[in-house]
Amino acid sequence: RLERGFFFPPRGGKLTKTVINRRVLFPQLDAGLTEEEVVLQNAASESPEAEKEVVRAAVVVRLRDGMGSLGRILKAVEAYHGTVVHLESRQSRSEGVQFDVLVKVDMARANLLQLIRSLRQTQSFGSVSLLSENNVNVKAPWFPKHASELDNCNHLMTKYEPDLDMNHPGFADQVYRARRKEIAEIAFAYRYGDPIPHIDYTETENKTWAAVFGRVKELMVQHACSEYIAVFRKLEDEKIFVKERLPQLQEMSDFLRKNTGFTLRPAAGLLTARDFLASLAFRIFQSTQYVRHINSPYHTPEPHKVYWFTVEFGLCKEKDEVKAYGAGLLSAYGELLHAISDKPEHRPFEPASTAVQPYQDQEYQPIYYVAESFEDAKEKFRRWVSTMSRPFEVRFNPHTERVEVLDSVDKLETLVSQLNTEVLHLTNAIAKLKQPFC
Repeated sequence: RLERGFFFPPRGGKLTKTVINRRVLFPQLDAGLTEEEVVLQNAASESPEAEKEVVRAAVVVRLRDGMGSLGRILKAVEAYHGTVVHLESRQSRSEGVQFDVLVKVDMARANLLQLIRSLRQTQSFGSVSLLSENNVNVKAPWFPKHASELDNCNHLMTKYEPDLDMNHPGFADQVYRARRKEIAEIAFAYRYGDPIPHIDYTETENKTWAAVFGRVKELMVQHACSEYIAVFRKLEDEKIFVKERLPQLQEMSDFLRKNTGFTLRPAAGLLTARDFLASLAFRIFQSTQYVRHINSPYHTPEPHKVYWFTVEFGLCKEKDEVKAYGAGLLSAYGELLHAISDKPEHRPFEPASTAVQPYQDQEYQPIYYVAESFEDAKEKFRRWVSTMSRPFEVRFNPHTERVEVLDSVDKLETLVSQLNTEVLHLTNAIAKLKQPFC
């Protein structure tokens, strides 16, 4: 059955029959275990090597107390030497449960069984279920069809939260952590169509902004690409960028809408890749409203929810010089100077290889990718995306502002009719341009 974000097929077939036979033969082995766990346990018991073999599995955990319990799941996975390869969540339809979380992990069989038992002992979780990899079907996942449905796309990665990550500069600062939580709650409460909430920034937060603002202005003339400099100065001309105060997200959103058609939406923290990319489909960029810790104004361990080696730490060529366009570089002068030096490796930007390059989130990057130009990077990216396969095609309808799945002849015929109308307009425009002026 299809529910928002997950697909849970009915059980049955040869797997269930085999499990039933094992239960008859070994009833003492199966006490308290689900069918999938019996299969996992039997496989692990075949040999010491099988017990230690790393397998991929999906675990569904139902959270009673909200997304704050997500950190416990991730810490438990880490404790049992597992790797999270996919994570998503949805509002639960079960009574007494706030969220359902699907976590795909790579983990040794024995450790996976221990993980499940450990999670079940936590009262914050309503239930914990193991699914085999084949029982999670992502062929037709839920995704937002309209910008209003982004209200369901606010799921966070907790790795970089100051109350969970000991390496975060704000980990030991209770005042900062409380302030972050306050601003995050404002973002969680935001709904489509609301004005972006105004944040009354503190003296310390404005001081942090002023420090970064001044340093960026010093360095950008020499090290930033021309596009960045032009937009920065335009923001200064419109009095949105001033040293004395932080800009409000609403005025930044209005600026973007007027110049690019994009808008901003408040985010509570580092979004999952799925939720972040879903927003871009509607020309919406999700942005946090909190500020870096005053002790580390020039660097943050949190990614800015953008493509790491491009918009975050991207470099490009400009008149035979290497310039920065990544937001992370241009707001972290230490890494900016490192990136343009001869210490790291510079590689040509190729999306296919860039996409699988591991990134360093605690220290400076050892590798940076350099685009020949913005146009070259965009063209390479378009070609790369065109090679991705999916079982359906979609289009964005600018009139209804909805993403439409092209899964019927009627929809295709309607689209062809609309395209014919557009071609007619273009043909008429060309003909008029060719006519001599009287």
